[in-house]
Amino acid sequence: MPISLTIRRLLSIQPIDLPVFHPIALKLIHLLSDLDYTIDELADTANDDQALAGQILNMANSSSYSGRVKVETIKDALIRLGAHHVSNLAMAASQAALHASHNGTVNAIMQELWLHSHGCAVGCRWVAMNTGNRGLAEQAYLAGLLHDVGKLYLIKALERITGAGVAQAALERELLLEIFGELHVEQGTRLMEHWNMPAVYRAAVDRHSGEHFDPDDTVLAIVRLVNAATRTCGLSLGAEPDRPLVEFPEAARLGLDEQLIAELGKVLDGSRRVSFLPAPA
Repeated sequence: MPISLTIRRLLSIQPIDLPVFHPIALKLIHLLSDLDYTIDELADTANDDQALAGQILNMANSSSYSGRVKVETIKDALIRLGAHHVSNLAMAASQAALHASHNGTVNAIMQELWLHSHGCAVGCRWVAMNTGNRGLAEQAYLAGLLHDVGKLYLIKALERITGAGVAQAALERELLLEIFGELHVEQGTRLMEHWNMPAVYRAAVDRHSGEHFDPDDTVLAIVRLVNAATRTCGLSLGAEPDRPLVEFPEAARLGLDEQLIAELGKVLDGSRRVSFLPAPA
């Protein structure tokens, strides 16, 4: 059922700069996209927010994100793990912190959204690494992490609207899911364009669902397949796929057979254990 015109209008007038990206994480992405940066510049940027820097190091030293050697400073992490990897950790750490709310219903959905986005990120990186696309692994991770950012924006906007005493029913789960279904791609694309995000991530937000995709866009194919895979293991708000994943054109494009798809399922299940889920507000 289409959402009401009133809710759609209220959402359309919400500010685009609602807190769905951390400014330091955004700055790191833009620094890397210019290709004219130094390790010291990246380290100084990350260290501008000591709380975020601590979260980055916490994630960097987890078994799922690092090698065997503990890193103690942001600069050390940049040297050992690579600039793009550390930038991704900054975005992941900041996104985890943003998926929390004082409203119990909203908090529960936000945490489901985070588990989905984080699972997609981990799964996308794994698929890239295991399908001959190692050079795209960090792009795939971030594209998977951000593909549903429109949902985070919508729920933040609805919290703001209902906080003003308007459209209280909009925070009920059933209506929230309808709003996500109709508007999350549109609003996510609007966000990515506003913040001038690189094209590879805009494409993941704009075209991660729907019937057709560009077969030449490997990162997008990865995001679409992993997004569908999350629906088979309870890491998605959406319904299960209507056919086996091995029959998806994305699977054929990437060369994933039934064995690799089964291994992907294990990776997605494991992502729950290292999701750095924010504490309920």
